[in-house]
Amino acid sequence: MESDKDSNMESDRDSQDNPQHQQEQKEVNEEQEPPPLQTKMEYIHEQANKGLPLVGYFPSGFDPQSQETNKEPPKVRIFRNKLSKRDKRLQLVVTPSGSSLDFVGTSYLGEAETRQACKYALGVLDKDSGKLTIVPIAANKIFRLEPKVRNSDLADEEPQSKNEELSPEKNASRKRELNNLYGTKKSIKAAKKLYDLNKEDDPYTQKVLDSQIKNVPGNEEALESTIADIARNIPPYDSSATTPQEAYPLNKIIIHGEWNFLEDIYYLLQAGEEVSTNAYPTFVCNRIHKLQQIQVEAEQRMLASILSYITHLIKFKDQHSMEGASSAKSHRIPSILHQKFMSRFGNPDSKRLSVDKINLLMGYVLVLTLHADEFQTTPDDIAKDLRISVVQLRSHFENLGCKLRRENNRFVATLPVPLKFPDSNSRRRRR
Repeated sequence: MESDKDSNMESDRDSQDNPQHQQEQKEVNEEQEPPPLQTKMEYIHEQANKGLPLVGYFPSGFDPQSQETNKEPPKVRIFRNKLSKRDKRLQLVVTPSGSSLDFVGTSYLGEAETRQACKYALGVLDKDSGKLTIVPIAANKIFRLEPKVRNSDLADEEPQSKNEELSPEKNASRKRELNNLYGTKKSIKAAKKLYDLNKEDDPYTQKVLDSQIKNVPGNEEALESTIADIARNIPPYDSSATTPQEAYPLNKIIIHGEWNFLEDIYYLLQAGEEVSTNAYPTFVCNRIHKLQQIQVEAEQRMLASILSYITHLIKFKDQHSMEGASSAKSHRIPSILHQKFMSRFGNPDSKRLSVDKINLLMGYVLVLTLHADEFQTTPDDIAKDLRISVVQLRSHFENLGCKLRRENNRFVATLPVPLKFPDSNSRRRRR
């Protein structure tokens, strides 16, 4: 064993001392590592008068241009269905010579059906000239070439698109699932907001609410309070409450099933986006800084939902009036809230709201502003949103049991408890 080791060491030493061996080893390494190819890249932009190239591939691995299969190039044809109104449908047919099969790809199946917002490119490298040409390809121009028997009934029938088999609801559900899987956080939040705006009332929630209403025992005092609410034309209240929060209970204005539809402002805040003054009232925009200072998530969500509810009430009023119809034209109110507003404030005989319904709606808005400002608010900005003067708005606050005082030449409205409403005689004298 020692002799073998010594012989190996001597052979290695001889190879290191032999320059001819080193030259041969260098030439072998150069053959294994070809020199880098210097290329020039050219990008061909899309032109209006020229169509993008079509790309077809064979998922089966069949190569119609192989020398073993055919000695002649395959025949390539493009068909368009002129009888269909959707004239954008294309069909790519590749027919190898001497074969009874046609490889067919369509623009309504496979990758071409997805219509994703992706961009593809085809690169062609010419090694002789060292030029790399890149051509853009549309997502619906990639054809999956499937074998079809020529002159077969199955080949002549046009497969129905998967999108056509789906109903609009299922198609929208599929898009939401794809967006939740592959979309950005911003697109997911925007899709959720759009879904909440179009979502109808939950049947299960409505069934639970109906059962709870049936189980409520009859109460004469509650009935008298309801009659008083109608007479006073104000939101539900508790005249014996010891705190302002209980005087106008928030759960009597925003019911349990409506909170999930009032998270648009909260999502904007989480995404770091600004609240547009064109889309939201002045009162709401002036409270965004207060919303950002809240550290507790539950309190932040509650205030954001209250501001969102105020927005929908004001926009509903503008949509049914002559003054603010144009500013609220593009605003979308969730279906569950719109149905509630129509039944509570709407006028079945006219698109415009009656005076009593407008006063009731403004009462709801003012109560929510008191909740948002911890029951001490200045009516300047909300008066601008409701399109009335501060002096006119003062009587509405007083009808809710509020007290108004002047501070720094501005009215400040507070809500003392227990509630004390102005009697009918004082209101008649004021008129």
